[in-house]
Amino acid sequence: MDSSLTDRLAWPERSENAAEFPSLGDLVSAAHVVALPLVTRFRGITVREALLVEGPFGWTEFSPFVEYSDAESTPWLAAAVEFGWQPTLPILRSSIPVNATIPSIDAIQVPTTIALFPGCRTAKVKVAEPAQCLDDDIRRVSAVRDSLGAEGRIRVDANGQWGIDEAERAIHALAPFDLEYVEQPCATVEELIEIRRRVAHLDVQIAADESIRQAADPLAVARVGAADIIVAKTQPLGGSRRALSTITEADLPAVVSSALETSVGIAMGASLAASLPHLPFDCGLGTAALLAADVTAEPLLPVNGVIAVGRPDVDRAALERYSVDKTRREWWVARLARCYARLTPSTQ
Repeated sequence: MDSSLTDRLAWPERSENAAEFPSLGDLVSAAHVVALPLVTRFRGITVREALLVEGPFGWTEFSPFVEYSDAESTPWLAAAVEFGWQPTLPILRSSIPVNATIPSIDAIQVPTTIALFPGCRTAKVKVAEPAQCLDDDIRRVSAVRDSLGAEGRIRVDANGQWGIDEAERAIHALAPFDLEYVEQPCATVEELIEIRRRVAHLDVQIAADESIRQAADPLAVARVGAADIIVAKTQPLGGSRRALSTITEADLPAVVSSALETSVGIAMGASLAASLPHLPFDCGLGTAALLAADVTAEPLLPVNGVIAVGRPDVDRAALERYSVDKTRREWWVARLARCYARLTPSTQ
């Protein structure tokens, strides 16, 4: 295994007052697996599954997407254990400004979706959906601009689905809508370098997401000048401490974002965002608004464009109501066990 990847999977240096690292039995016996319905289809799914467990410092979450490999999922487990078994980082702010997130929906649905994010003046718009075309993206982004007005900020996210030439055409077509940045237009670091060069004259910034969280070396994009901005997600990066280290070493502006988690997972991201000395962009931490149900009676929903920093109280009735069946629970427990076994010795 690549040494940099091994480092990412290693348990961070334990902070003062940290609890003992939990055994696998501790995690399994306390695990609750839920399936939460979404307001609209997002990333091809209509239900979001997550495993939650209560640690000494509060509730925490392990929720890699079901298609992720064990290698990609293991940092999510390190993050979950950190949030439940270590104190959070010192916070510098009590609330986090967030963006609206617009899935690959029809343009006519945009006003209703934006209304789920009251007070948000920034919107991240999903583009490059494989079943759609550039004209669909243009109509969606145009509808967002109409809804936000001239002073609203728009960023688009292609999730690495464009090739270089395709990305260049798309960015030229979308640039008139005054883009804040384009997130992961292409899949590889080399492609990001090239597309950043090609669109430099448009004054459109390039942000890296998958090239950070799915990379053996999450700092490569910064080292070779492949991005202007990095998107940091707490679970995929192995926890707040490792995410903070990545942001610090990259020395680029950072946007803290979620991965369509429950309010518990979003709280992990909010804790990271609250610890950053500089927070130049609205964060992608408003996605509880895309859940039709949550595990807490007080979800971390945007209010006046911000979410609060803190640990939500989990509603045990909700855990029961949205609990998965025995087969799905066994699938998640088996996954948990495999990922636990992958953690390096320093984590245990």
